[in-house]
Amino acid sequence: MPADPQPDEEFEAGLTRAFDRVADEVPVTNDPLVTGGLTRGRTRRRRRRIAAVTASCVVLGAVTTGGFLVSRLADPVPVSTSHAIDEADRTSPPPPHLDKGVNILLLGMDDVTGPDGSLPADFVRDQLHAGDGSTAGYDVTDTVVVLHLPANGGPATGVSVPRDALVQSAGPGGRMEKMNAIYAEAAAAAAAKLKGSGQSAADVRARSRDAGRAAVVATVQQLLGVPIDHLAEFDLATFYDVAKAIGPIQVCLNEAVQDRYSGADLKAGINTVDAEQALAFVRQRHGAPVDDLGRIRRQQAFIASALHTLKQQGVLSDLSKAEQLFRLVGSDLVVDSTFNPLDLLRQAPGLTDGRAEIITAPIVGPAVDHNGGMSASVWTMDPAKVRQVAQAELSDAASASAASASAGSPSAGAGAASPSAGAPSAGGVKATDGVPCVD
Repeated sequence: MPADPQPDEEFEAGLTRAFDRVADEVPVTNDPLVTGGLTRGRTRRRRRRIAAVTASCVVLGAVTTGGFLVSRLADPVPVSTSHAIDEADRTSPPPPHLDKGVNILLLGMDDVTGPDGSLPADFVRDQLHAGDGSTAGYDVTDTVVVLHLPANGGPATGVSVPRDALVQSAGPGGRMEKMNAIYAEAAAAAAAKLKGSGQSAADVRARSRDAGRAAVVATVQQLLGVPIDHLAEFDLATFYDVAKAIGPIQVCLNEAVQDRYSGADLKAGINTVDAEQALAFVRQRHGAPVDDLGRIRRQQAFIASALHTLKQQGVLSDLSKAEQLFRLVGSDLVVDSTFNPLDLLRQAPGLTDGRAEIITAPIVGPAVDHNGGMSASVWTMDPAKVRQVAQAELSDAASASAASASAGSPSAGAGAASPSAGAPSAGGVKATDGVPCVD
């Protein structure tokens, strides 16, 4: 297990200053993404609010949102819907809202099967470097992010939970579990109960995966102390399709890497990558000093570069372009059943000019978990500290602070944010020609 991240120089990345604020020495990124202004629409049970799907998760959300609006209002694109929030709230009542903003849970699945369980084996093997597909469909959540869209129209804020964080599961059994295993554990338990029920394999899969989502929703609400209003789920194939549609994207590494497992083959410095190498960049776990937190830094660096590319191409400000891109990925997207495109349509112009300040939930340190008789490397957390940080960040007040910091930064430029005083930046992070460099 690597040592705790060490302070390094600050850097400015294009329209943003990425990785410039941390929570207890955990990497942070500030990326341009969302201007809010969403108000609470109709009230659903336990005061759920209408919100936006915003990928990893943030990039995917940014490019699919506008297209989702148009496609729902004109020629519909099939999108899978989930009742996980209703189920989570039924079994584990959510915490109260702290203000009038809305919270969106973004789930990035380390999976290549679509919502219907389909698996393009050749694509998996040759493009995603995920073997022959025999281990696909294990329902592992690689990315867990909660975004807060403030009611006052300010910048979005967010908290990312490391996939290897050891948390108290709100799923079946209620034991301490790695964050990335909660979805799979609950889905497997639900599938076992449905065995022999006479339902089709597709129905069993859909219901069991929704049970997995519900367990994650309940766990995140319990961990962060904030309610979840909406969710959006993406998988590796969706990420690949978006990266391919965007075109070449620049990423930067502090050291050259070559990894036969992920397919990563990148030089030190700036690399112009296609979709295959972009996916390898964010997934690599071998052949480089990249642990769970390192992968989060890479995902955040990719977000900064991809959003800059999207803005240059005009995708985020042109609903017709966003719709074209969405039609490539809509069939692999899962959103909650209460999604209301009309509310988001009113905010579409703001989605192109705002910012999302995303921090990583604070960790205590590395440990080995022997739960279930199997040893696993994990990050331990202080639940009280996590809740304190999350409730402060996922609030309208945090958004106002971020907006004020941006306005008061003379060198940041549009969409940038000034760093917190004295806060160390992510270890090993530098900047080259405005592109965020990571390990």
